[in-house]
Amino acid sequence: GTTKPLKDLKTAKETAEKIGYPILIKAAGGGGGKGMRIIKSNQELKNAMERAKAEATKAFSDDRIYMEKYLEEPHHIEIQVIADNHDNVVSLGERECSIQRRYQKIIEEPPSPFIDSNIRDSLSQAAIQITRSCHYSGAGTVEFLVDKQQNYYFLEMNTRLQVEHPITEMVTGIDLVKEQIQVATGEKLSFTQDDIKPSGYAMECRVYAEDGFNNFAPSTGVIREMTVPHGLGVRLDEGVRTGQEITPYYDSLLGKLITWGDDRQIALGRMCRALSEFHIAGIETTLPFCHRVFLHPT
Repeated sequence: GTTKPLKDLKTAKETAEKIGYPILIKAAGGGGGKGMRIIKSNQELKNAMERAKAEATKAFSDDRIYMEKYLEEPHHIEIQVIADNHDNVVSLGERECSIQRRYQKIIEEPPSPFIDSNIRDSLSQAAIQITRSCHYSGAGTVEFLVDKQQNYYFLEMNTRLQVEHPITEMVTGIDLVKEQIQVATGEKLSFTQDDIKPSGYAMECRVYAEDGFNNFAPSTGVIREMTVPHGLGVRLDEGVRTGQEITPYYDSLLGKLITWGDDRQIALGRMCRALSEFHIAGIETTLPFCHRVFLHPT
């Protein structure tokens, strides 16, 4: 891929031919799939660049775009890292984030059922090196795409705590928010790499105010009723209450439902039970869609 923004169509064409189609054009200031286009041939390039630039300007006030190879059937695997100001960098393992809508994650789980221990170690080492090389401090996520042959490619680094951090907390027993605050006050990490011994399996589904069976159309209105699940191995990080109005002015994420189990089947069973008990009335949510995904044999 390119490391500098694409200047013009001529440069873009030359770069695309060098990388080889299909390619992706992406907004440099972007995220969440905005300003992103899949391009399969030279003929599509001009129009796609113009549209990506316009979308990026509108969303991020930044029209810079870059290009990378489009990988078919990839898995989106990310590594949670945390670093302090005393040269300590630790990897807390991976999260499998391949179930997405509009290039945004909707279901995540650690450990990934797709990769083996060799790839896991390689990804962790690469993430630590990337984190160290840019003198990073705090919690961050190094994201990779892993193709069918288990070749991996660096995607980006999210220099913050991510939405899906609770599943890593569930399998490692580490409070990432607390550690991040302690790092910011100049303290050392309270653990070393050798202390990280992930246990069990966790899963998360993001509860959006969207209709999962109507192309994820946003839903607004008042939450008339809300019944939330409880029980062993169930965690809910939510930001809404009964009677609250859901407006179109903010991100549509209402909360995150997380389950943990000794093995993947237990975590999955708890998730299905929790989803069957979780009801929100007054607006459409992704709860029924997520439940359908978790029940799917694949």
